[in-house]
Amino acid sequence: MTRVAEGSSAAQTAGVAIVGGGPAGLAAAEVLAAGGHQVHVFDAMPSFGRKVLLAGKTGLNLTHSEPYETFVSRYGAAASHLCKALDAFTPQDVIAWADELGSECFTGSSGRVFPRAMKASPLMRAWLGRLSNLGVQFHTRHRWTGFSDGKLRFETSGGEIFVSFDACLLALGGASWSRMGSDGAWTAILGSAGVEIAPLRPANCGFDVAWSESFRDRFAGAPLKSVTATSAAGSVPGEFVISRHGIEGSLVYAHSAALRDALEHQGSAALVLDLAPGRTETRIAGDLSRLPAKVSFSNRLRKAAGIEGVKGGLLRELVPDISSQPPQKIAGFIKALRLPVARPRPIAEAISSAGGIRWDEIDDGYMLKALPGIFVAGEMIDWEAPTGGYLLTACLATGRAAGEGIAARLTAARAEARSSASRAP
Repeated sequence: MTRVAEGSSAAQTAGVAIVGGGPAGLAAAEVLAAGGHQVHVFDAMPSFGRKVLLAGKTGLNLTHSEPYETFVSRYGAAASHLCKALDAFTPQDVIAWADELGSECFTGSSGRVFPRAMKASPLMRAWLGRLSNLGVQFHTRHRWTGFSDGKLRFETSGGEIFVSFDACLLALGGASWSRMGSDGAWTAILGSAGVEIAPLRPANCGFDVAWSESFRDRFAGAPLKSVTATSAAGSVPGEFVISRHGIEGSLVYAHSAALRDALEHQGSAALVLDLAPGRTETRIAGDLSRLPAKVSFSNRLRKAAGIEGVKGGLLRELVPDISSQPPQKIAGFIKALRLPVARPRPIAEAISSAGGIRWDEIDDGYMLKALPGIFVAGEMIDWEAPTGGYLLTACLATGRAAGEGIAARLTAARAEARSSASRAP
């Protein structure tokens, strides 16, 4: 059995080294430790699961209750690659796992599944406790900086250390929420080792919009409620927020991949808004026509379409001469207002990231073909998904799949060692 470099703060045996203490890494640790393997988990931060804890401050969305076939389709082009891992750890399995940890779940009106406590901290405490009881060893403030003579190299408060291993899982996340530890620095390390990586891009993100100064000063922070937004991703009802830079919020995130891809491939993109989903264009045009000419434009919008405040401001911002337009034209803008976006917000602000290690770089057990014995899981791999529990479910599922892959490799290696020993003269 190999050992952590002598004199390090983690001077213990390290059969399986897991780098990254988020959901993917911890899920793999659970599978391996339950199977009797010795596991050490290393993380650059002072504690584990920090992104999960931050996400859970307003309600930890574990998974989604929609039909499984629909659920899997949310992963787009990556669904065919992820399906094996998701089949082995379905949304129902996620719920059962959380229940076992004392976090009973409920399904909200949107179909999203949450722990009844809503917060992530009770679940994380119970999970880390279970892993500790299984013998998992945890090492904080260990920042992975690469490989050296077949060992893992870490920077610690006590200096640089080197860790040898029988197998290693990298579960370092993408490049969103970098202050929580996932800064994407691993791309340079693995890229130099010959691993092909799709560029990391923001996902579930806000977008910059070229607001006028007057609109920004008046409406920044205002929620735009009860609208339907349309892009190549389809038509989705909901709400979003006007920010000083542009737009953000759940409805924007639902369209973020489509908007981002359109900007990349076509050079422009727009979200098309229906500001009055409950009224037809014909009805709005008729109601506008029946109002006396002396009625102010603001009152015409309010009486004919229920539009006021930020919605009215947005109409004027995007169609400066709208008040002089005929009723049919005004109604058309209300029902299909184009909101051009300039660029995604920086990846560090995004909820998640797209891109990562290409699927043909890993085998069926989540091992890197270019680096035998090194496995990967979670957001390091080239997939993305909308918010709604899909991100966490896939991180858990790929972590568990990688754990199974590591266990199979170690079992095969031990069998080969026994076979070789029996053949020795």
